[in-house]
Amino acid sequence: MAAKHLTRRIKLKTAEVAVPWLTRIRPVRGLERFGSDYGGWWVPTELISEDSVVYAAGAGEDVSFDLALLRRFGCEVWAMDPTPRSVAFARGVTEPRWHFLPFGMWKEDSVLHFHPPADPAHVSHSATEVRGQGPGFDAQCHTLTTFMKMLGHQRVDLLKMDIEGAEGPVLDRILAEGTLPRVLCIEFDTPQGPWSLRRRLRRLEDAGYVVRHAEARNYTLTHG
Repeated sequence: MAAKHLTRRIKLKTAEVAVPWLTRIRPVRGLERFGSDYGGWWVPTELISEDSVVYAAGAGEDVSFDLALLRRFGCEVWAMDPTPRSVAFARGVTEPRWHFLPFGMWKEDSVLHFHPPADPAHVSHSATEVRGQGPGFDAQCHTLTTFMKMLGHQRVDLLKMDIEGAEGPVLDRILAEGTLPRVLCIEFDTPQGPWSLRRRLRRLEDAGYVVRHAEARNYTLTHG
């Protein structure tokens, strides 16, 4: 297990360092970072307004990004996370413009098993990797399109995904359906080599996205 964790860390770190050098990053006017050192993201402020529809998949126990956005722009934010600790944490958030759904985001509507983190002190579970030991939990997951139907939204202006390795299949579904959020904030947490991640970014670029910022494994892209 220790060797597996080391290999995973090496792949993530290599991609983190190399991929920005292989990627054309085109900053846009108004880029600004919102949220804590741990949970913050870079966002093109000129593309967000009071009327923006913001989805934040993967809340954990840090929603500083969500709250910073709604306080700055006056928009509402819909967060999704099935993790029991995240569900408990969400009960303590009293901001009325922040809405929480106890579901995961996935490539299809189905019940998935979430595996515990390697460090029991951490909150994030993964549906795509076995990282730690323990029972984990099962949870209902939905596609982006299903969430939009559930909430009555015709578009998503910003989608943040910190979903512990599930981002690849979710992005594949989004591209296949053509329901393209205007802004994507994605943590690429799948242990993959630099060229695999670069190919993933190239698919997004081919669909009309432009990489605007990279911070570690967190990428901000815009469409249109």
